[in-house]
Amino acid sequence: MKTNLITTTGFLVLLLATACTAQEYPTTGSILRLSPELDQIIAPGTLPEILAEGFEWSEGPLWLSEQEKVIFSDIPNNSIFEWSESEGLKLYLKPSGYTDTIPRGGETGSNGLLLDGEGNLVLCQHGDRRMARMSAPLDAPEASFETIAGAWKGMRFNSPNDAVFSSSGNLYVTDPAFGMELRYGDPRREMDFTGVFLVTPDGEVSLMLKHLNAPNGIGLSPDEKKMYVANSGGQPGPVWMEYDVTGDGSLQNERVFYDTSPAADSLRGGPDGLVVRNDGIIFATGPGGVWVLTPGGEHLGIIRTGQATSNCTLDAKNRYLYMTADMYLMRIRLR
Repeated sequence: MKTNLITTTGFLVLLLATACTAQEYPTTGSILRLSPELDQIIAPGTLPEILAEGFEWSEGPLWLSEQEKVIFSDIPNNSIFEWSESEGLKLYLKPSGYTDTIPRGGETGSNGLLLDGEGNLVLCQHGDRRMARMSAPLDAPEASFETIAGAWKGMRFNSPNDAVFSSSGNLYVTDPAFGMELRYGDPRREMDFTGVFLVTPDGEVSLMLKHLNAPNGIGLSPDEKKMYVANSGGQPGPVWMEYDVTGDGSLQNERVFYDTSPAADSLRGGPDGLVVRNDGIIFATGPGGVWVLTPGGEHLGIIRTGQATSNCTLDAKNRYLYMTADMYLMRIRLR
């Protein structure tokens, strides 16, 4: 009887603790299942949850493991917000992407967010047109930045959009003109192309690609032998491109990984941010929501958010996929 009492008491304590910590969030959207394999990634009946709302255009989610929270950009409001299960939504950083005192229009804030090898926050800053490192601890951020890279051959970047680090410290950056005040027609543009750049750990900037009209989200395969680059539109169309990464970090053997053109006319959004899971599964925002793709290019399905969806990230244990979708921060439980 004593053993049963201890077991029962422990079980009741577990139930009470779960009841006190578990929170329910409104669900939205749907799941388009194109392959039974998706059931091993997202359990049938699972839907996206809305965690927070009221943003002008949310982007660039990043999971901070030690703080157990996700941070993300609200680009037009030049801000970064944070959300955690324990504390909900709070302002994390402002300004985030434009630090000049001269007012300007357009999408001035930070876009993609990532951590360097030392655990420092690195930001794609639209308004300041540079890649910058935050000079403050992650748990006590202040709007103080140092430039990692802001130009190539004396010409300023357009507006860095997304980036990824390799394990060697190489930083790959996409640079469309979405963050310029007049976008592609802005007379302050100093490059007549939108490129993908490589920034080495010692600060050397090299041009990798210059023929994509709208390079956007970017990611590496788990073995870092392949790179995926989203092109939001124009030439070569709304597609994800794939490249082989050579020993010196350059890109070769360009091919289309997946073409979303057939869906682009009927579904909202286009190829944007992406994240690659450690088993190679790619979660890529595109028409209709987040596309789930295998490393071989098989389309398993779409997490339909009901919104134009900009980007996504995973928590440290791959339990949740966090998604920025227009005015919302969402997440979906993964198996």
